[in-house]
Amino acid sequence: MTACTTAPKKTAPLVPKSLIQLKAMSLANHLPIPVDGIQEKNLKDTWGAARSQGRNHEGIDILAPRGTKVFSTTEGIISSLKSNNLGGKVVWILGPSGAWHYYAHLDEHNHRLNEGDYIQKGTLIGYVGNTGNARHTAPHLHYGLYLAGKGRGAVNPYPYLR
Repeated sequence: MTACTTAPKKTAPLVPKSLIQLKAMSLANHLPIPVDGIQEKNLKDTWGAARSQGRNHEGIDILAPRGTKVFSTTEGIISSLKSNNLGGKVVWILGPSGAWHYYAHLDEHNHRLNEGDYIQKGTLIGYVGNTGNARHTAPHLHYGLYLAGKGRGAVNPYPYLR
């Protein structure tokens, strides 16, 4: 008699058809602000600001209370729900035109999401925090947009959110 065990949950593979369709779509000229309750007048363009170790800021910081909901600015495929030293808890989404959307310093991910999930614009992806190298700052979302690959070809997302 064998013991009954539950197999670990596997992440869905990136479906080639979805990738082809996403890459064929155009990146919208205007994206919704990803933080619940934040309006355009509350945004500050923090692109290019000096950061530690001689880096420049590759995104926009959107200040909000810890735990404020963060939504996807686009439909796409969840590529990563992990943590790293700089961004803390992060979400990477591959969206239309092959653009990569990066959400960092989250307090928590949406635990119902899995890598490989295809999501729609407006899907809850996490909650504002100050994880990673932002642990000594006010809670905020770092939102980055990359057009030449995951983490490559950063562009200022500020004009897209206005």
